Amino acid sequence: MIVTHPTSLIKAVEQATTATDLIAAVQALAEARLEIGIPTLIAVLGYNNPAAAVIAVNGLVQLGKVAVSPLLELIDDYNYGARAYSIRALAAIADPAALTVLLNAAATDFAPSVRRAAAKGLGGLRWSQLPPEQVYPAQAQALETLLSVAEDADWAIRYAAVVGLQALATSKSFTHDLLATQVSAKLDRIVQTEPDLSVKARAQLAQQQLDKCVGSQLEQPSEGGSA
Repeated sequence: MIVTHPTSLIKAVEQATTATDLIAAVQALAEARLEIGIPTLIAVLGYNNPAAAVIAVNGLVQLGKVAVSPLLELIDDYNYGARAYSIRALAAIADPAALTVLLNAAATDFAPSVRRAAAKGLGGLRWSQLPPEQVYPAQAQALETLLSVAEDADWAIRYAAVVGLQALATSKSFTHDLLATQVSAKLDRIVQTEPDLSVKARAQLAQQQLDKCVGSQLEQPSEGGSA
């Protein structure tokens, strides 16, 4: 069995001279799941090689929580493509430490791809990782941003906001009735007034999933009750 030294995997990425070599090197580094390789994987996000970037995103997601702080620290303010990939990785890892970055990206980033990725990611954060007293305020922030983004002029961003709203409202940690009512009312309004058929259809699907989620909660026996 051949064991490749971690620094060799990193150098292979940095020294790749063709797109094919770069993809192979990034794949090898991602599969190794090395914490020391995280900055290199993040750098690949800005290499203008979509195939390599997707592999790097998947590698970062596999590394999970240890990749969150480096991703937050190394987000590229100048390369929106790299920034979009970083946001996609943070959204997939779903660590609530990324909440502030996702909120700002969804609401204010000039790049539509970044805003879409952030909006989708906002709803799917692992809220249970927060202290209990922080869950409701954090979810309220996410909801406020998603409700605003759902009014965007770009249909694709509105679509992403609907995806985020569904993920938020169907989360096991999303139990506050007031927030759930706001999501339901917003989805109803989108279904009634949305001019884009894709967004309207996605809102209808979100409604169905939310209704199913509420129904399953109602079917659960109350504390002390019988099944």
